[in-house]
Amino acid sequence: MTFSIVGRSPDGTALGVAVASKFLAVGGFVPALEVGVGALATQAAVNLALKAEGLALMRGGASAAEALDRFLAADEGRAERQAGAVDADGRAATRTGSACHPWAGGEADEGPEGSFAAQGNILVGPEVIEAMVAAWRASAAERSLPRRLLAALEAGDAAGGDRRGRQSAALVVVAPGGGYGGSDVVVDLRSDDDAAPVAHLARMLGEHELLFGRTPPEELLAWDDGLRAEVRRLLDATGTAGGDLDGDLERWAGAQNLEERVRPGGVDRLDPVLLAQLRRADG
Repeated sequence: MTFSIVGRSPDGTALGVAVASKFLAVGGFVPALEVGVGALATQAAVNLALKAEGLALMRGGASAAEALDRFLAADEGRAERQAGAVDADGRAATRTGSACHPWAGGEADEGPEGSFAAQGNILVGPEVIEAMVAAWRASAAERSLPRRLLAALEAGDAAGGDRRGRQSAALVVVAPGGGYGGSDVVVDLRSDDDAAPVAHLARMLGEHELLFGRTPPEELLAWDDGLRAEVRRLLDATGTAGGDLDGDLERWAGAQNLEERVRPGGVDRLDPVLLAQLRRADG
């Protein structure tokens, strides 16, 4: 019912799952992730117990392959199951039961471009997995794991994806302290019922990056007198005025859901994305 990719960033800090299917709200069933442990996708005749038990096995030291094999060995419905996993050490595995609806299969690798496990069932053919793997490898220079996983999902979708059609998609990525408010959840996006769910997911990821993204320190702007004067003028134009520039900027950003773009007090730089949005608000 599904095609998915489980991936790990080359530096090992981030783990993620991207999935699409002709199935309502697939993101509520397939992905399971834990920082420092691993990530997995359970699909076909989904056994939801794999989510908790697979992570528990990896947490206890099992590799991705060992976790899948040990779980499936005790699963009477294993012939109908499909799963992929990557553990925190970068070991990857994919499994496809003999009774999965065709076309069904997968590929896993632990190359320098980042470990992955790609798998799918009820697909138009093996070209879906081949396209996903090619897109993953081609994106090795991309620093964003969400973007890499999305690129693989888009490639699978463009190759035909689920042979029954399209309905839902999801993208989840975790990294230590990498998410909103310092949480471990970097991205958790779902398109639960849409005619073009992968495209919808891409639009949401763009919005997510705008609101919650982090500009590299070397790309931040010097918080000098000229920039401070411009920001003061722009804030005044929006009606955000109180005399304290830093406080006014923080209040305006919070009202626009851009609070993650404001750096802690005392820094001498400004995020250019935040400035761009402030200039846009000025018309």
